Amino acid sequence: MLATVVWRRAPSSGKEGATALITPDRAVRGWLGGACAEPTVVREALRALEEGSPRLLFLGPPEELDGRAREGVVTVPIACQSEGALEVYVEPVLPQPQIVAIGRSPAAGALAALATGMGWRSALIEEGVDFDAEVDERSYVVVATQGHFDEDALEHALATPAAYVGLVASRKRADAVLGYLRDRGVTDEALARVHAPAGLDLGHISTEEIAVAILAEIVQLKAAGELGAAGAGPESERAPRHEEIDLVCGMTVDVADARHRTVHDGRAYYFCSAGCLGSFTSDPARFVTVAP
Repeated sequence: MLATVVWRRAPSSGKEGATALITPDRAVRGWLGGACAEPTVVREALRALEEGSPRLLFLGPPEELDGRAREGVVTVPIACQSEGALEVYVEPVLPQPQIVAIGRSPAAGALAALATGMGWRSALIEEGVDFDAEVDERSYVVVATQGHFDEDALEHALATPAAYVGLVASRKRADAVLGYLRDRGVTDEALARVHAPAGLDLGHISTEEIAVAILAEIVQLKAAGELGAAGAGPESERAPRHEEIDLVCGMTVDVADARHRTVHDGRAYYFCSAGCLGSFTSDPARFVTVAP
């Protein structure tokens, strides 16, 4: 995620134009602001990545949030010992979808070319089934060997985490290929992933139009959210989050990054700053009794 400070009110260590890259494991490359602002931006950036959409954040004292609320703005309370405030624009930087076209048929070539023309990534594998390294959760694999090695290519495609697996074939041919794979031990659950025949049914069309029909189906499914989350990325890239509320100021604190914590009556409490920690430890009963 790319985060950019677009407005500030002093005193604040963040400056207009300051930028940082935030990775899914919460690493920050760059500078956004102090100990209150940065963890808050990181938390909201991870949410933006999961949703695949940008957002503008206003970070300021709780009493100012209502006055700053407007469409498209996420207001976030920060309660550091200053009167500073920030607006930060957070934008997910996501890889483009990828088409992996298998086969040296005209349909495969046209599909790869059209995907490139749309600004997508594309790979054309004309021979063999050694394409596993090309495929991830953002890939759409289309087998279009025209009978040369459909079965082997499709079996390998189903062993990948591809979001879409399609087979270019007639209905009769597709049923025969799926039946063959079933006899080889491929599960019905795996075979249910196959879109066969691939593409929207546009009737009798040319090779190039078959490629258009396949891309149209993929775009349709992608827009409907049926090909996985827009920006979540592979599960292995995302660190789980555990959040707690700072009982002193009301800020949300990411437990993994919390530097200020204490234990009271056998329970751990987390705080955004040393000041909030000090206020709590001086009179825990004041805050614990009002905790939700």
